Amino acid sequence: MRAHTVSPLFVGRADELAVLGDALARARSGSASTVFVGGEAGVGKTRLVREFTERSDGALVLVGGCLELGTDGLPFAPFTAVLRKLARDLGHDGVAALLPGGATRGLARLLPEFGEPEREGAEARARLFEQVLGLLERLAETRPTILVIEDAHWADRSTRDLLSFLVRYQRSDVPLLTLVTYRADELHRTHPLRPLLAELSRVDWVTRLDLRRLSRREVDQQAASILDGEPVADLDLVYARSEGNPLFVEALLSGGEGETLPDSLRDLLLASVERLPEETQELMRLAAAGGARIEHTMLSAVAGADDGELSRLLRPAVAGNVLLVDGETYAFRHALIREAVHDDLLPGERTRLHTRFAEALEGNPGILPAPRSAIELAHHWHAAHNPLWALISAWHAAAAARKTAAYDEQLRMLTRVLELWEAVPDAAERIEADHVDVLRQAVTVAHLAGEFERGISLAKAALREIDTATDPIRAARLLRQRGLVRYDLGRAGFLEDLRTAVSLVPAEPPTSLRAQVLENLSRMLSDPADWAEKESLAEEAMRIAREAGNADIEAHALVTLTWARCRYSRMEEQVVAFAEARKIASRASTYHALMRAVISESDALEGAGWHERAAEVARGGIADAEAYGLARTSGAFLAINLVEPLVSLGRWDEASEVVERGLEVTPPAPYRASLEALAADIALARGELGRADALFRSSRAVFARGTYRDQTILPQLRREIELLVARGRDDEASALVERTLDEQDLEGSPRYVWPLLLTCLRVVAPSPSPLPRLRAVAERLGPVEGELQRAHSLTFTAEAAQAEGVPDRGAWEAAAAAWAALRQPYAEARALLGAARAAVAAGERDEAAPGLSRAAELAARVGAPPLAAEIGSLARRARIPLSGEPVPAEPAAERAGLGLTAREHEVLGLVATGRSNREIAGELFISAKTVSVHVSNILAKLGASSRGEAAATAHRLRLFER
Repeated sequence: MRAHTVSPLFVGRADELAVLGDALARARSGSASTVFVGGEAGVGKTRLVREFTERSDGALVLVGGCLELGTDGLPFAPFTAVLRKLARDLGHDGVAALLPGGATRGLARLLPEFGEPEREGAEARARLFEQVLGLLERLAETRPTILVIEDAHWADRSTRDLLSFLVRYQRSDVPLLTLVTYRADELHRTHPLRPLLAELSRVDWVTRLDLRRLSRREVDQQAASILDGEPVADLDLVYARSEGNPLFVEALLSGGEGETLPDSLRDLLLASVERLPEETQELMRLAAAGGARIEHTMLSAVAGADDGELSRLLRPAVAGNVLLVDGETYAFRHALIREAVHDDLLPGERTRLHTRFAEALEGNPGILPAPRSAIELAHHWHAAHNPLWALISAWHAAAAARKTAAYDEQLRMLTRVLELWEAVPDAAERIEADHVDVLRQAVTVAHLAGEFERGISLAKAALREIDTATDPIRAARLLRQRGLVRYDLGRAGFLEDLRTAVSLVPAEPPTSLRAQVLENLSRMLSDPADWAEKESLAEEAMRIAREAGNADIEAHALVTLTWARCRYSRMEEQVVAFAEARKIASRASTYHALMRAVISESDALEGAGWHERAAEVARGGIADAEAYGLARTSGAFLAINLVEPLVSLGRWDEASEVVERGLEVTPPAPYRASLEALAADIALARGELGRADALFRSSRAVFARGTYRDQTILPQLRREIELLVARGRDDEASALVERTLDEQDLEGSPRYVWPLLLTCLRVVAPSPSPLPRLRAVAERLGPVEGELQRAHSLTFTAEAAQAEGVPDRGAWEAAAAAWAALRQPYAEARALLGAARAAVAAGERDEAAPGLSRAAELAARVGAPPLAAEIGSLARRARIPLSGEPVPAEPAAERAGLGLTAREHEVLGLVATGRSNREIAGELFISAKTVSVHVSNILAKLGASSRGEAAATAHRLRLFER
């Protein structure tokens, strides 16, 4: 006779416990970790996790399970369970204390106890995700935390999205261990968890743990523990039938003496239920229709039994280990048992039981917390095959899903409404919305869910049902929605949709819809030829929005208008306009418009050279983003806008700190890549070539996977050229310059073209020189816009003269003055060095001294050793004292003492041995033309008139003595 249903001894999982123990140890040491625990049903995933967490030595354990509803999961179910436990243990104030600004309304989307959710919008979901992650991270900072997500194979898309967000974007230094269990045998080829597992498995801190079946020896140990050591006559048969699956071993050993072993797995799982009293079996069938877990109050209401009667009926199931008690909830010992019981129901029986659940929820929606009540009601009416109430409940469930920002589930419910429409003749009256209204709402939700193709199809279907002549407003709404989806999908036709939408909405009376479509169209116009129309549309949108009393659209329209009018030479006007847009957005609490204004203003200020003001605006925006709970998205984007002006201002240490903080929150890949690219600029200027190269490669890997605009592409090309030059790979740099001139549009974005042109000018290039082509590009850019572009243009003039071999001291001094006015010390120092070189070349050593000293001070202040070395080299060669130093003695044999690049130093060494240009080219694997250019530069820098004189100088200075 059996002594236990489940083995008291935990058998055969020492290795798996060690893997989880190592993961927890890493988390405790400040290295977040995630483990996906997979295995077939019944193999012991839940038991493993429970045994592990019971041995976790003081860690906070938070457990949430995914709940199956038919073929779909309940949105955010595991996270709602975790949040409910925290609210119960810590209280509302305790949870609030762990959130930025104590704001909990974002969490109200998961738990209504936290109040009414904030306004819906594109950022609602992002904020919810960030708040959940921020809450977990702050919990882990107070105490090592283990988050357990069970049965991920049942996870709905919203749960999968949030899980992916948590794993990807968790801070790496937080003691947080995430354990996720799933049934590996459920993951068929098209199962949505499969691609997520494959994707997350590539994350450094993610581990996959696959549970094997038990060996014959381990099954013997399990059986002995279950039976308290009593012998098992047919243990060979038990092992053969169970194949080492612990659940099946338990089921096979659970029968009484003389019972034969069941023939099928279903019969095996049902055996424990069939031994219960008939009235308890009936209650188990009812419970099975309610899901793997069911609340006591819910079961009581559906069964129509009071607490005493229900307890009497349930007691045999609990004693027989068919049901487990978890607080106020009952759960089948294993989901396979519930599935077997539910599958064993007759069709009529299944319909009747699901109808009882639906009627209980209709009679008392408060039995379950919102929004779960509405979603489960829709599930039960659908399972009961009642078209009318399935349609009505699906419509209400869609509204409940919207409140939780579960857009995929909302779309699924709306799709169900559309599927059932023909089966319910008075559907429109029942839900107070016609077929087109449902389609239009589905278009919006498909857009939010990222189902762009679906959104376009739904919009087309809705437009086919509308006569634009008699119903122009709804047609305009649908055309606007389709236009926005097409734009995000990169599909042609979005401008035509928006223009048609504008034409369908009357100008009088002023309405929010007309303001909205005008603003949308204005924002999408990007061709310079459309700039006048863009400005006109934005003006009209702003006026109408103000008259209609819609502050959100007014703020967006003002941002769009300000960008349309943005001239770097008239920034005072733009600053006033951006400030007004931020004021309007703040007053109306329209976060998206506020962030657009801050991001746009800080970017425009930097483009104009107003670096201090740009940094101030970006820093304020970061604080707003953190307070709103969007540090990883909006905050990370603004970190980029803060680093840029800090780099310009020469505050590189501060910029590096901002980059480090931005990367710590694990922002989206494009934001991370932009921060790394800016960090590469700093590393290059500091001579940290290894670090610069690693950062550049990391950012390039991200940018290579998408389509990006000039503001990303052109700076990346500049960095790559500068890295090649710094590595002495001049031929490759020259070839990249040529490809850039051939392939890139270098006229549309002067702000990003000018720095690229300057870098191209500094490349040692073989004949023919790219200088004429570079000059032509500069001329096509037209009049400069703003002081920053003016400084670049002046520097281009000086660099071009230098490249032609006629250094122009005046041009360099004009550039230096422009950079000084902009408070850009690094650029000023480079220009001052150019002016000093020109002065020395003209024999004006005394005139060169003040500028060279200033350049040395600036290079030291920003921390740019390569530039400082160039300045020191010229000072020693020209015997110019720097900042009160004595006049330098005749230079000794110093590798960097002549202002030569690494490649020029190599070439000079070979010239000194008497090698010809062709021989040097063969030695260094470069072209003879490139060698000729290097030799010309060497002669100019040494003040030598011939190769022999240059060689003599090298020998006199003992540059190549070993």
